[in-house]
Amino acid sequence: MIVVTGATGALNGATVEHLLQRIPADRIGVSVRDVAKARHFAERGVRVRQGSYDDPVALRASLVDAEQVLLVSSNDMAADVVGQHRTAVEAAVVTGARRILYTSQQGAVGSAYPPAAIHAATEAMLADSGVAWTALRNGFFGSLEQLLGPWQRTGVIAMPADGPIPWTDRADLAEAAAVILTGTRRFDGPVTLAAPAVTLDDFAKIVSGLTGRTIERVVVADEQWVTEQIADGVPEFVAQLTLAMFQAARGGSFAGHHPLLAELLGREPRDAAAQVASQIAS
Repeated sequence: MIVVTGATGALNGATVEHLLQRIPADRIGVSVRDVAKARHFAERGVRVRQGSYDDPVALRASLVDAEQVLLVSSNDMAADVVGQHRTAVEAAVVTGARRILYTSQQGAVGSAYPPAAIHAATEAMLADSGVAWTALRNGFFGSLEQLLGPWQRTGVIAMPADGPIPWTDRADLAEAAAVILTGTRRFDGPVTLAAPAVTLDDFAKIVSGLTGRTIERVVVADEQWVTEQIADGVPEFVAQLTLAMFQAARGGSFAGHHPLLAELLGREPRDAAAQVASQIAS
């Protein structure tokens, strides 16, 4: 059985959907905080059990009979995330999982981006666990609005200096995870799953071409940008974290070509232009 944690979230929920296309439902389990939110999986034959990284007993019960466990990284920045991950890894080991997979991040080792330290610590736990493991070092995904700002209204992408960022479609990452979980090819240790990296200059050209408007890329000084974000109602810690992403990118932390995602998908991943086009159409 494959058990997926955090399956009511966008990333691992999509992974479960892809698993359902590849293997019988009775070979899939999910561990979720709120089982009511996973009713749509239970109705299709998936085993649904309550589990939480904050509750070791319930988490272990939710992972029973799992040959493989896919652990989603915690996004609870108010918690001891490394401690939560330790609980999750230990639960998978104690219940007899033969392989643990973890949703890590590209640049997990050696990056100045603060969350990278959490991913690096978790990967180190996995390496010391005594169980076969795979760290899915995913490219960045999420809100293009947060990345690009209100360019549709202002006509400019006004952000701090940046560097190459592998903005990757979350749906592609979910599908790739399902391929790895159900395939015969072994992936030991960290693997990078990322679309080709692009800069905000590239994005400006992309959106200009898609809209027929001239969208300008404007570089804003770091502290000025943070101040403006806070004035617009963005929590300071969110603004500082986003700034840290730009700073790490301009230091080259996320650069490089990684063909594995395309190999797993059997096609090229959705590039930045396709993702922006979807945003514009929505």
